[in-house]
Amino acid sequence: MSSAGVAVAALLGHPGWSSVVVLAGPPESDNPVHGVLVVPDVLAEPRGAAGQLLAVVLSAPRADWHLDALLRRADAEGAAAVLLPGTEALQPASLALAERIGLPVLGAPDPLAATMAATRLIHEQDRVVADLVTRTAATCADAGQGTDALVADLGRLWRRPVWLLDAAGRVVAGPEPGPGPGSGPGSGPDNGRGPGTELVERALGPQGRGARLAAAVPAGVSAEVAAITAALGVAVESVGQRLAEQRLAVERDARLRMALLAEIAQSSGELTSGTRRRVIDAGWQIEGWHVGIRIDVPGAVDPVAIRPEVLRAVSAAHLRAVVVEQGSGWGAWSTFDHAPSPAELQHHASAARRLQWLLRSSLPTSMGVGRAHHGVPGLVRTLSEAGDAARLATGRSTSGHYVHVDRMGLGQMLLAWTRTDTFLPAARSLLEPLDGQPGELLLTLTAFLDAESSLTETAAVLGVHRNTVAARITRIRELLAVDLADPDERLALHLACRSVVFHR
Repeated sequence: MSSAGVAVAALLGHPGWSSVVVLAGPPESDNPVHGVLVVPDVLAEPRGAAGQLLAVVLSAPRADWHLDALLRRADAEGAAAVLLPGTEALQPASLALAERIGLPVLGAPDPLAATMAATRLIHEQDRVVADLVTRTAATCADAGQGTDALVADLGRLWRRPVWLLDAAGRVVAGPEPGPGPGSGPGSGPDNGRGPGTELVERALGPQGRGARLAAAVPAGVSAEVAAITAALGVAVESVGQRLAEQRLAVERDARLRMALLAEIAQSSGELTSGTRRRVIDAGWQIEGWHVGIRIDVPGAVDPVAIRPEVLRAVSAAHLRAVVVEQGSGWGAWSTFDHAPSPAELQHHASAARRLQWLLRSSLPTSMGVGRAHHGVPGLVRTLSEAGDAARLATGRSTSGHYVHVDRMGLGQMLLAWTRTDTFLPAARSLLEPLDGQPGELLLTLTAFLDAESSLTETAAVLGVHRNTVAARITRIRELLAVDLADPDERLALHLACRSVVFHR
């Protein structure tokens, strides 16, 4: 017998008691249940009920005065709670009595099944553990393909939320939003999912790259915690094996994509029939007009592992593009069936900026965008331009580490002059009215001019609402008394902003 027992509230949080309801008394009772005393009806004498769950399994009419008498005798004996057959509400007098004496009164459609579940949790911990481990091993062997399917099957078997979490605690598989940051073993009843639960987890080992398998279990039910902990030990091996298999498949596909793109780059525009066949199999469009994109990340980031995150961001930015792993990042391109109009190119550039903003919320990326070029040679050329632009974007924080080749040229030579000592004093004097003003006006003006006066792109770079940018630009016009529609004044301000920002 368990010396500590299991609290009534913990039993109510267990899946085996999902059909049990509270009819009266404190719903979050801490009364420890040390055992189960079964009686047939309300006429029974509850002798020896101290610390016990008094379970009436055959008959307990709600209008019978004997029910009130049973509740008084159970309280006098020190019963932890009373379980009645059925879930019908108590009569007002019985309800008032239970509330007054502080005795939890519960109801269950099948009280015998509930008592058996409670008995196992209190007295048969080894059996609970062995049973769950056996069924977990069978589930791991029979689960569908993929890690998501296995995690879902484990959740159904354990009747608890189950998650596969990465090293940062983000959900890889399992129900959203997940257990949340700060959850972990011993993290308390407010973590995991829902009140009265705690998080039990096991690391997947070296092959899991810091990932772990976690489940929310009822706090205070030692048999359940022990069973889930042991079952996790079985499950992590299967999950780790599936992840390793998926990783091999992902790396193989990445190598094929990289090799195919390298063949295209080295083809001088004339592709062999074998290369064209692989292009078709990959679903790539290499004819038409292409706009290349290059996304660079630090060397510590694994482009193969992060590819799904990049693809999600591409979709969220409403950008139609092929994405291929390349060195320390990704090469991508969008294809047009016709020569894209200025409006289409502007729309594409805005989508690329949205992509960069989405990626930088979690990854330190630098992005370059090439110009539109035609055919296979054009694809190679625009990707090369995008690569050059991405390298330049690495040092351009004011543009959101984003550079578009169409916006380079004479301005780049002029910017070199802004970094001289002769220009800096005049630039600081021109922008002095912005000093000390709320709203990061200098940074806003710089980003606004870099984005060719686009409120939408500026908002994407700064991560604020478009209306916020509009209000700031209005304030800047008032403080500097300038006409941003005048090309000469706009150029002067642009050069001044870049000089001051560079020398900060």
